[in-house]
Order: sequence, then structure tokens, then C-alpha cells
Amino acid sequence: MIPDTGATLVTAALPDGDADATTFESLGLSADLVTALAAGGITSPFPIQTLTIPDALAGRDVCGMAQTGSGKTLAFGLPMIERTTTAKRRRPHAVVLVPTRELANQVADELAPLAAARGLWLCAIYGGSSMVRQIRALHAGVDIVIATPGRLNDLLERGELMMEAISFVVLDEADQMADMGFLPQIQRILDQVPEKPQTLLFSATLDGVAGALVRRYQQDPVRLEVVSETSTVDTLKQRFIGVSYDDKLDVAARILAGAERAVVFTRTTHGADRLAAALDTAGRRALPIHGRCNQNQRERTLAQFAAGDASILVATNVAARGLHVNGVDVVMHF
Repeated sequence: MIPDTGATLVTAALPDGDADATTFESLGLSADLVTALAAGGITSPFPIQTLTIPDALAGRDVCGMAQTGSGKTLAFGLPMIERTTTAKRRRPHAVVLVPTRELANQVADELAPLAAARGLWLCAIYGGSSMVRQIRALHAGVDIVIATPGRLNDLLERGELMMEAISFVVLDEADQMADMGFLPQIQRILDQVPEKPQTLLFSATLDGVAGALVRRYQQDPVRLEVVSETSTVDTLKQRFIGVSYDDKLDVAARILAGAERAVVFTRTTHGADRLAAALDTAGRRALPIHGRCNQNQRERTLAQFAAGDASILVATNVAARGLHVNGVDVVMHF
């Protein structure tokens, strides 16, 4: 359950099959957005979207808990696009804060065609990529900014971006941003917004730091919780294998030998590099991805993995946030 943050709680269960007859039109979205959604093959809203969109369109603050893959990007993105107007240069009207570069790109890719349908421009801003290119985009005029807190804070300190016109704020995966140490940057960013913007916050949990953000930056928010009726996947098989430290690599290599495509999670960047090298030596092409990889390295690694040039991706948990990889048949926590 969501901890008490002084807000109204609304819950919903994820329906099985096609039981929910709610449409995007009935939620109050404009015809051009509904058409753009249909062009992308999206015709029926997910429960988190059904819950969030009407309140967000009405201008209410929202804080919500929902599982990954529940559709929360459109839950906050659609009302944000609907309520955002064309901005002046370096003065965007909406900002979305996310924990990782990959998630920033993923959100931007999903929302860009929908924003275009409303005549709006958006850009993704994150570290490890050209700041000059991002500054040029801001100077050309961007209505919606999707950013990691660190890079956005850098641009604010340089005077390349102003928060004075922000009227819509989204904090996506707020708990994860806090775990990664972004809380001071988030506070500096939000404290520069002169007026109270409409704020939507999504988090796996709403206690601790996330709850503090709700209390500090949201006004009488509606709290949404989507509860899955089927929390496990029937085709997913889980195994726990206890082995000694000295045997871990050998056991992992034997398990991965039967995998066509696998993702292995490690705790540290050094561990990811070391394990990828060891698996390579054992005859399995493995590539590491972690926070010390620059953006070009990350994109090249993901492209090689997607193309089948490497069958194993070794990632730290933080680096894996926001990744979307198809065709994975084994996931291992090493």
C-alpha cells in the first residue's frame, strides 16, 4: 500500500483480457492525439492511463505506483502534451526528470510523434552526450525537456536553460533517482520554478525520499495504485542456485551456454567488466554496460547485442534502467 502522504488514494486492478472498454476519447484526449495514438497501433488505454489521464487533464497533481511495463509513460505524457503550449527559446513549458540516459531516450522516442501531432518539440538531455548539440536544441526552441537531473542542473548553472516558464513537471522513477544520489539536483531544479507547476510523480514506492518529494512539491495530489491481478508470468521459470564464490563463474558459464540471448546483472561496474571478460574467454561473446560507459559505447554495445554480435549483455542494475531488449531467454543475477 502507498504510505500516507495526505492525498486521495485511488486503486485499480489490471484487467485480464479485453475487459476494459474505456477509450482514449472517453478520457478526454483531443482528436489529434487519439489519431496519432491509433497510427502507432495504440487504441486502448492501460489501467494506469485510465486512472491518471482524467485527473492530470483536470490540472491535478498525481503521485502513483505502478509496475514497469504498466504504460506510465503515456499516463503522464499524454496529459502533459495536451496541456503544454509552444514555448520561447530556452524557456520550455514542461520537464520530465528520469534516472538514466536510456530511459530519457526511451521516453523521448515514445512521446515525440505524439508531441509532433500537437505541433510541439521535445528533446532528451543527458550526460555522456554532446552538450553543445543539446544547447543548440534549447536555443532553437523546445517545448518539452526530458532529462536526467545531473545534466539538466549543469545547463541551468550555465544559464542555457530557464525554469521560469515551467508549468508541468514529471518525476519518473523518483525512488530510483533518489537511490542514485540525484535528490540534491532534483531539489535545485524544482526550487527554480517560480510558480507551483502541475506535478506528476511515479515511483515503485512512495515512502522515504519519494514521499518527502510528494509532500514538498505536490499540492493535494491524487494517489494512484495499480495492482496486478496476475503478478507473475506463466511462461517465466525462476531458479535460485546456491554456489560457493569459487564456483560462481563456472556455474554461470554452464547455464549461459544454453542461452541464445541472455542478460546478466552484477552489482558493480568492475564486476561487469570482469565477468564479461571471463565469459569471453570461456567462448561466449559478452559485452558489459554500466555507468562508466559513455553514450557512444552504450549505444554501440546495445546495437551489437540487438544484432546478435554478442549473445550476453552484462549490466549493472543502474545501467539497465530503461533498457528494452527483445528475445531474451535467460536473465541472471550473478
